[in-house]
Order: sequence, then structure tokens, then C-alpha cells
Amino acid sequence: MKILVFIKATANSEMGILPPATEKLWADMGKFNEQLVKAGIMQGADGLKPSSAGKRIKFSDRGKTTVIDGPFAETKELIAGYWIWNVKSLDEAVEWAKRCPNPRPGEEGVLEIRPCYALEDLADLVPKEEFQREVRLRKQVARQRKSK
Repeated sequence: MKILVFIKATANSEMGILPPATEKLWADMGKFNEQLVKAGIMQGADGLKPSSAGKRIKFSDRGKTTVIDGPFAETKELIAGYWIWNVKSLDEAVEWAKRCPNPRPGEEGVLEIRPCYALEDLADLVPKEEFQREVRLRKQVARQRKSK
């Protein structure tokens, strides 16, 4: 089961203020990430720059597409980083997340765990030809990843 684990933004992360660069913080987070890798769970991870460095694309059914420059107002709705995990269940993801060091020392760090749709979840929802296209595309992406 593919899971996205979001590190929620804070007022400080939105101002571009990184957590204190203490050896303990980096060591604790490094050890946690190493455990995830050794367990075969981590598929990817990154921190995100503040929303002031980003853009939003807003779509309309009337054909109008709008580009909105950051920063974005609601800090509590923003993401400062993420992991992609492959776990057996949501409960397993919760257990791993509970072992994470506070990603925002000195502040209230929050992780949000969201399961991804698996290809099988789409089989009865998507027209057959579009489902087959999705199967082909996912195989192509997997091949491209392996060749790099």
C-alpha cells in the first residue's frame, strides 16, 4: 500500500525558517529515515520550500485556467515536506509515523498520512481503455525509474 506522509507547514516553515540545525535533530531524523530505508518502506522524501516559492493552478469548467503566485494564506493547510512509503496497512504507517522525531522542534509538528489509490481501486471506476492506458503508463514509469 502506497502512503503519502505529509509534514504540515508552520508559520516558521512558511517564512523559510528551517528547524534549528542541531546535531541531535539531524542525527535523529537521519536514523529514522535510515530505519525506513532498511525496512524497505521509504520510496522517496523531500522537504518543500515555502509557498512563497510556489504557484497554484486553478481550473474552471468554463475553460479558464488561472495561475496564482504564492505565498498562500492558510498555513495550517500547507505542506512543508513529505515521504512516500510502501507499507502493508494504514496501521503500520501510523506506527512508523509515531516513531518519527518532531519534524519542527520547538513547535507543534504534525504529520498527515494519506493512502494512495492503487491501480486495482480504479478498475471499476475508469473506462476500460483508459484503465489500460494507466496500466501502460505505470509500467513505463517503472521502466524509466529502473533505467536511471
